[in-house]
Amino acid sequence: MGVSLLLHNTFGIEAEASEFLEYHSEDELRHWISEGVFRRRPYFCIGQGSNLLLTRSRYDWTFLHSAIRSLEVTKESPEHVHVRVGSGVVWDDFVQYCVQNGWYGAENLSLIPGEVGAASVQNIGAYGVEVKDLIDSVETLDVQGVRRVYQASECAYVYRGSIFKSPSMKSVFVLYVNFRLSKQPHYTLDYGNVRQELEAYPEVTLENVRRVIMEIRKRKLPDPAVWGNAGSFFKNPVIPRMQYERLLALFPQIPSYDVDAERVKVPAGWLIEQAGWKGKTWGKVGVHDRQALVLINRGGASGSEVVELAEAIQKSVSERFGIDIQPEVNYL
Repeated sequence: MGVSLLLHNTFGIEAEASEFLEYHSEDELRHWISEGVFRRRPYFCIGQGSNLLLTRSRYDWTFLHSAIRSLEVTKESPEHVHVRVGSGVVWDDFVQYCVQNGWYGAENLSLIPGEVGAASVQNIGAYGVEVKDLIDSVETLDVQGVRRVYQASECAYVYRGSIFKSPSMKSVFVLYVNFRLSKQPHYTLDYGNVRQELEAYPEVTLENVRRVIMEIRKRKLPDPAVWGNAGSFFKNPVIPRMQYERLLALFPQIPSYDVDAERVKVPAGWLIEQAGWKGKTWGKVGVHDRQALVLINRGGASGSEVVELAEAIQKSVSERFGIDIQPEVNYL
């Protein structure tokens, strides 16, 4: 009899695993290593499954989950605070803790689902902020019991990626993430309509910025408890400026964000909507009617159905705009 993974992925895909284990400390993970867990069968470390698409109905694997949920201040100055956070801490709980303590930097990442360990692997981001900007270091343990601390500069952070996502790092598990946050007022407000929505509040505060970010996200993104989803399904493509200028001549309304002198980021949601996919149903899956970047499980869908829809959207966008959009969600 397998272990259901239904409650371990926000897409609401039903699948089974041979084994599901949690570790509450580094010592407990070392115990599983000594017990030979990693020699029995293939293994995979899962968070809340908020950025994961299960494409099989059965995995003869061991799934591991971090339940390390400690949080401690390790260093503090008038300007900054350094916080060591367990990989199993719910990401938004950490953001809320930062806001309550007057620590600046994480508020724009409010309400992003998942856990701290996965956030450091995926390099989550929203509204002009990426988690890499807050990370000092990542503490890890591999299946041989070797402990290593990766400084942020060693993590090879890029847009929605890091060294931890490479196949060669499959045997490495995140234990703790060390963050450096500001104690001095500092906001990032010029992405999307954040600044505009803040005008409804008497002043700009951490609490109000968090409140606005949460309101925006709730309006745009469906509740996984109602429609299974993994949030933004595709990455926003970064294209050469010359290609963007050619597209601008054809599509004057195309939105963009400058990356550097040579590159421009284009919202994938806009491309998908313009290709006619917003609100479309595809069997048991579909595209959300308020945010074209979100694919939803309309009930009882399989992972392969989601993949089929994603591939159809990719083909359509490529044919219309000459842009290849890539999944942000990890297929398993």
